[in-house]
Amino acid sequence: MSVAASMHAKLTDVFEPVHLAVVDESRLHAGHVGARPEGETHFRVEIVATAFDGISRVERQRMVYRVLKDELGDRVHALALRTLSPSENS
Repeated sequence: MSVAASMHAKLTDVFEPVHLAVVDESRLHAGHVGARPEGETHFRVEIVATAFDGISRVERQRMVYRVLKDELGDRVHALALRTLSPSENS
């Protein structure tokens, strides 16, 4: 399973998002520190979930980091996050 697919599956299982995009942006970072020729090192995640209702931006990010701890500890060098509740996504 690709890193992106693993991230998508974990975030879907835990947060049941109304919107989720896991975008591999590794090609934009070729030659930078942490980049690998095979990619899957730099990601952007946009997630909208009711689990984020009433939760601060920092705590939302911590929640996502906990779910993706294996990926972040091994293959993923950089992760950009946009975490919203459904009411903020309108």
